[in-house]
Amino acid sequence: MTYRTDKLLTPEEAVGRLHSGMTVGIGGWGSRRKPMALVRALLRSEITDLSIVSYGGPDVGLLAAAGKIRRLVTAFVTLDSIPLEPHFRTARQSGAIELTEIDEAMFMWGLQAAANRLPFMPVRAGLGSDVMRVNPSLRTVTSPYDDGEEFVAVPALRLDAALVHMNRADRLGNGQYLGPDPYFDDLFCEAADAAYVSCEQVVETAELTKSAPPQSLLVKRHYVTGVIETPNGAHFTSCAPDYDRDEAFQRVYAATPWPEFAERFLSGDEKAYQCAVQAWHEEQQ
Repeated sequence: MTYRTDKLLTPEEAVGRLHSGMTVGIGGWGSRRKPMALVRALLRSEITDLSIVSYGGPDVGLLAAAGKIRRLVTAFVTLDSIPLEPHFRTARQSGAIELTEIDEAMFMWGLQAAANRLPFMPVRAGLGSDVMRVNPSLRTVTSPYDDGEEFVAVPALRLDAALVHMNRADRLGNGQYLGPDPYFDDLFCEAADAAYVSCEQVVETAELTKSAPPQSLLVKRHYVTGVIETPNGAHFTSCAPDYDRDEAFQRVYAATPWPEFAERFLSGDEKAYQCAVQAWHEEQQ
């Protein structure tokens, strides 16, 4: 097996490899380290009818508001400081999307099963809860050993593609997180047939471990299809320690009707978005 030694792409080139009807996993957690530049590129595309798998945040809200999502698999959709993502709520209440809601641990083990190319993983999470009632397709399995314990058989969350955001990466596809939590981004990449890693900065491979331990190299190059350098590419979510969540802008996003928000901030390319955000902040001063 051979690997490309230079996997650099633009956001448009990465999204150009996706197509309607795909199952796409989006890394990050709530409103933390989401690959928002890639999500915005997806919004600008003609792609639709997606099945999205995500610990949801504004990625889900934006794609739902734009009519890109057919089905959502999630454990929650939140903006963290705003408990329920408002654009997701609108889409859900109107019946615009099909929802599969499972426990956070079940979600993680579904990714783990897919990463290991297993059909399911047996877990205790979900037993005795309403997750079994709202997901009648879930099945249980019995241990073949003397304990005879019953488990939930969580199906694998296989992905056609994964989109994740890292603090740093090299052009080979090694992705590094420098914040407090990996958010299972490695599992998203391993569970996918193709993984696209955006990052704040592309650096030489030797630079990755000059000031951070090897354990920070969360995403391994052999799982990565493309690397996209997108400074401020997680905005308006956080990307610690590079920057915190843009709480003021997030509040505006949550309170603004979708057509108005899209017209002002999403009508151009990524550079236009960053300029529009900067202009908005200057207006507030």
